[in-house]
Amino acid sequence: MEILVLILYAIALLLLFVYNCGQLSLIISYLRSEKKRRALAQSAADYSPEALPRLTVQLPVYNELYVVERLIDAVVLLKYPKDKLDIQVLDDSTDETVSIIARKVAEYKKQGFDIEHIRRPERKGFKAGALAYGLTLAKGEFVAIFDADFVPDPEFLLKTVPHFADPKVAIVQTRWEHLNEDFSLITQLQAFGLNAHFTVEQSGRYAAGLLANFNGTGGVWRKVAIADAGGWQSDTLTEDLDLSYRAQLRGWKFVYREDVGSPAELPVAMNALKSQQYRWMKGAAECARKLFVNVLKTPGVSLSMKLHAFFHLFSSATFILVLILGVMSVPLIYIRSQHPEWEWVFVVINLFQFNLLILITFYGIPVWFLKGANKARLAWYFPMYSSLMMGLSLHNTIAVIEGYMGRKTPFVRTPKFNVKTAADSWAANKYISRRINWLTIAEGFLALYFFFGLGLAVYLQDFRMFFLHIMLMVGFGMVTIYSLIQAVRRSSPVHVLPLTGVAVKESH
Repeated sequence: MEILVLILYAIALLLLFVYNCGQLSLIISYLRSEKKRRALAQSAADYSPEALPRLTVQLPVYNELYVVERLIDAVVLLKYPKDKLDIQVLDDSTDETVSIIARKVAEYKKQGFDIEHIRRPERKGFKAGALAYGLTLAKGEFVAIFDADFVPDPEFLLKTVPHFADPKVAIVQTRWEHLNEDFSLITQLQAFGLNAHFTVEQSGRYAAGLLANFNGTGGVWRKVAIADAGGWQSDTLTEDLDLSYRAQLRGWKFVYREDVGSPAELPVAMNALKSQQYRWMKGAAECARKLFVNVLKTPGVSLSMKLHAFFHLFSSATFILVLILGVMSVPLIYIRSQHPEWEWVFVVINLFQFNLLILITFYGIPVWFLKGANKARLAWYFPMYSSLMMGLSLHNTIAVIEGYMGRKTPFVRTPKFNVKTAADSWAANKYISRRINWLTIAEGFLALYFFFGLGLAVYLQDFRMFFLHIMLMVGFGMVTIYSLIQAVRRSSPVHVLPLTGVAVKESH
């Protein structure tokens, strides 16, 4: 049993190291790509307004009464020839959002905007289905997509559309910015993590010519490329990642504009964050299952591209490794005390702490390079963000395993709030789940488990895992406490549910 614990811990640590080596290559790619990024921005500035193509803006919406007016108001401010732009509000709502949209659309129609309130005769396929239905009615050669919580920059289209002068470009993706980053610690940590993805990962993949992903919103598609790749499909929870890979495997190009920001709202409630993480992690696992064999078989895809596609598609599996690493680390303290003759093994294991240096660099780059970033916060954000992700590892592990097993669950949208500052309240938000499931209770027990690990370290006077166990205890404790606070915030009845990743209901 002791050897099994040691082997599981070592395998998890080794696989995380291999994955982080892939991240290191993206760091190097990003740091070497400054000239390419500057040239990309300059090339988009050289365009003729008369040559701009017809374009459709799609706004997929499902029960978004708090943010839908803000979205439509922002989209009509997009700078683009009015006679070449049409707007589709793809509305699958079942509540008062419908009347809000109808009123807003009628208001802008009177002002001469080509805007339509589109209601499907049959709602199926979730967001992918809505986008596909809207595409059959779209007038444009190109399609810009914004989720309900986005507030696009008026210059967005003028900065992105010129890239389609290259007839092989299928997608232009932009970097997400954050409307409510300073709302709370939770939003600050989410922004910290997302900034690394949109700075190092997306830029690094694009600069190196690797397969990359449309992020579901804040981007523009060439309509014929969508059709050529097989269209929007709803057999995974991340239809954006799925279509991105299918298009690129067909030879279409991906363009990423790190310098173009698309502001959006971050989830402010723990259950909303969990819903988002569940969808992203399970969807990535479903895409790995669906697409990776095709990546290996497609001619013209280099070995480097295949290797990075493996890291990319299977990245959500790192949560399984983190959970194994954490759980095994507590008995490892005892095993170490009982077997001093194994010390050489632990010396070898310690060499893999190079993981930490890679991660600090990966998450630190946006702090140092993004304008307005508070550099002094890195020392605080990195351990707290790492703790939060560790705290979500049980929840995300369940989602990933479900994805690999092919267990189908509905698309669970992330509730939107329309809050920006700590003074704004979301207590009355009717879309928030306020129920406690057994997963939250399990997360609480894991927080206690790692507290026990701290006590064991003190008892055995072995503090080599002490900081790791503090982070794990804080992470699981943070997830548990925020979940419980959210459940009782409005004095709602508490319902205990069976163990499951999230409360699932069909929604965007």
